[in-house]
Amino acid sequence: MSYQLDFSGLLPYMPELAKGLLTTAELTLYSTFAGILLGTAGAAGKISNKAWLRWLISAYVEVIRNTPFIVQLFFIFFGLPALGVKLSAWQAGCLAMVINLGAYLTEIIRAGIEATPKGQWEAGKTLGLSHWHIFSRIVLPTAFQRIYPALVSQCIIVMLGSAVVSQISVEELTFSANFIQSRNFLSFESYLLTALIYLLLAIAMRQLFELAARRLFKNPAL
Repeated sequence: MSYQLDFSGLLPYMPELAKGLLTTAELTLYSTFAGILLGTAGAAGKISNKAWLRWLISAYVEVIRNTPFIVQLFFIFFGLPALGVKLSAWQAGCLAMVINLGAYLTEIIRAGIEATPKGQWEAGKTLGLSHWHIFSRIVLPTAFQRIYPALVSQCIIVMLGSAVVSQISVEELTFSANFIQSRNFLSFESYLLTALIYLLLAIAMRQLFELAARRLFKNPAL
């Protein structure tokens, strides 16, 4: 049995695919930026001397890391309206991605912070710097350089996981692929092209993070 590839049947749907790609890129951009901020705040809370804050953040991390992303997405999109919180599909998808990424980055960044030699804290205190300045100017940059490869990988994983938000009708790349194959019945070609686009997106993200590392760190560890 032979199968003839027919990518010409996809040409009329290129605008639809481009629209999905743009939505995926937007979701990735917003969720990556907000997720890193959330993860940094969570990591700071995990090393806090306030027990209730450490417990609260630990509970958040454990809940998110031990439940499926699609369940978290459905809870936000279908469950929160019962409490009067109504979000659009795009908003719910982006929020779910931010919350998911933030939980994983909380532990990744915390590990980087705790691996920072105590001598850096002591040196900062000797110079008369406040706890916040030591954390933000000395400890955090060093921690980020140490955990940067893991951070990049987690951000790429979340970008690939954005395909799940098509389940609530966010018109991203996978949603577009589903729409296209339902019209031309070229399932193999549609999903093969979509998989290649995701691959190129992942490679492009890693390259962008590498460029950022060269500007942020003297000796990037990627």
